[in-house]
Amino acid sequence: MLPYILIFVSAIFVNNIMLAQFLGTCPFIGVSNKVSTATGMSGAVVFVITLATLVTYLINKYLLVVFGLEFLQTIAFILVIASLVQMVEIVLKKISPSLYQALGIFLPLITTNCAVLGVALNVVTKEFTFGGGAAHMLNLGESVVYAFATAIGYGMALILFAGMREHLELNDVPKQFKGVPIALVTCGILAMAFMGFSGMV
Repeated sequence: MLPYILIFVSAIFVNNIMLAQFLGTCPFIGVSNKVSTATGMSGAVVFVITLATLVTYLINKYLLVVFGLEFLQTIAFILVIASLVQMVEIVLKKISPSLYQALGIFLPLITTNCAVLGVALNVVTKEFTFGGGAAHMLNLGESVVYAFATAIGYGMALILFAGMREHLELNDVPKQFKGVPIALVTCGILAMAFMGFSGMV
């Protein structure tokens, strides 16, 4: 149980996919104008990252590795992620048309969101060390927990950032900093705040 807790805490706070590894910045900047939109995007990202990691792990272990096709990992993973995003788009269009409209172009951008592909590739290629133990590859259970926690961390950062941007709209920001410049400065400060968690796990 302890490894799963360490993976969960580490993926959310210590190695936040956006604020520590800077993966998925395009949707992060693009969808963070409103908390409501950011929350919807976070839900979609959590679903896609978790499911994509589960599917890509199984494809890698039982298909690519067995037939010696590991060199096709990136292409295979991109195809899986693109298919999953299409599925999310179709479901969201039927269940919540307003959220679908609010997300606009950024929903298809999950397909090219490097955070999704980065997590899937990390799980099958990177050795992890948690709690001072020996480095090891993640098993299926750990992979799903890592993917879910990473997506939660991304969503949490996105919602926090959206809240800050909504507050900034009410403040007297100098003309030169209005819009994206102040958003990037705020993002940098948020990333520095998350650096305070380094060394926890």
